[in-house]
Amino acid sequence: MRTTLIKNIKSIYGVTTNADNSFKKGDQMKNVGIIHDAYILFDTKILEFGQMTDCPERADLVLDAQNTILMPTWCDSHSHIVFAGSRENEFVLRLQGKTYEEIARAGGGILNSAEKLQKADPDDLYRDAYSRLKEVISLGTGAIEIKSGYGLTFESEINMLTVIRRLKETTDAEIKATFLGAHAIPTQYKSDRKAYIRIITEKMLPYIAENQLADYCDVFCDEGFYTVDETDHILEKAASLGLKAKIHANELANSGGVQVGVKHHAVSVDHLERIGQEEIECLKNSDTIPTALPNVSFFLDIPYAPCRQMIDSGLGIALATDYNPGSSPSGNMTLMMSIACHKMKLSPEEVFNATTINGAYAMEIQNSHGSITVGKSANFFLTDQIPNLAYMFYHFGTNHVQRVWLNGRLQNE
Repeated sequence: MRTTLIKNIKSIYGVTTNADNSFKKGDQMKNVGIIHDAYILFDTKILEFGQMTDCPERADLVLDAQNTILMPTWCDSHSHIVFAGSRENEFVLRLQGKTYEEIARAGGGILNSAEKLQKADPDDLYRDAYSRLKEVISLGTGAIEIKSGYGLTFESEINMLTVIRRLKETTDAEIKATFLGAHAIPTQYKSDRKAYIRIITEKMLPYIAENQLADYCDVFCDEGFYTVDETDHILEKAASLGLKAKIHANELANSGGVQVGVKHHAVSVDHLERIGQEEIECLKNSDTIPTALPNVSFFLDIPYAPCRQMIDSGLGIALATDYNPGSSPSGNMTLMMSIACHKMKLSPEEVFNATTINGAYAMEIQNSHGSITVGKSANFFLTDQIPNLAYMFYHFGTNHVQRVWLNGRLQNE
């Protein structure tokens, strides 16, 4: 198998051993393994790395990093990049004073995207999503979770999940698929919510599980969307079919979403803009990963998840973009990480761990992604000429990612 050697690396960030491939919590989130004046040797996987004094003499291909920095690719554990059209009109309405909830009640928001997607050609959906995926890869993302949820009919939800499968098959990115049929209640079922939930549990979920179209089942458990009891019912059915839980929780209100997520051993509970000490204690007594989405708080001008409080309480967190057309129309992980530093008062090391190894845990790919570790997939990038990790988030709005490798293959040349 063809080997590649990159030498003269200024610094490698995110170095771990297989014995130290752990989820970072509390004070551990400040610790990032670093090697200076380094090399890395790889094929599809990382074969070895170390300081230049121990650099091998040969490989099939030798590249000179020219004193740039190498980091593991970002793991974006929450996105909605399969969608049709855009919603800049709602952005303008919010600038005029309308709230997200008011726009949703008037038929905007998720229902707006669902109407557009139901009319879209699946090939167009794939083409647009592929373009978005290539864009975020160029910005350093190597693994991404993609949700359905803009279909809200059997046919459209299956179309979305089929598009996600096509993306898995046609790119080098590591992709996890999540079924989010319980994203909103379709207009035609507003007076009969139970009828739509029966479609989810009796038709959609069995078909999706039988055809292995999703890795997870998600529910938007929040004020104006799905109740705790409805969420509980949907996740019980999903679990019986072998689909693990994820939860949209506590974006709009302290909804009980965290508690029902923990009850169902959810891999992660995401959003968390409105939680208190009770939810933090609940998470501390679980293996569920709290995942914050700073872009949403920035774009909707709502509170930020209390990540500083969570970490200081001993929790570990993941951070993700929530790339979607309505509340986070950006998949730029580095920009999101800069927002987290500025607005959540997190350190560069904490946001780095939240988007690499902890993000990998939030997608259950920690054994192959999220760090520079011998035996893991050769997923990493080289930066431009920057001095250190902090500069990535200090000099915001600039793409400092220059060359990206996924499974050992160079992506952007």
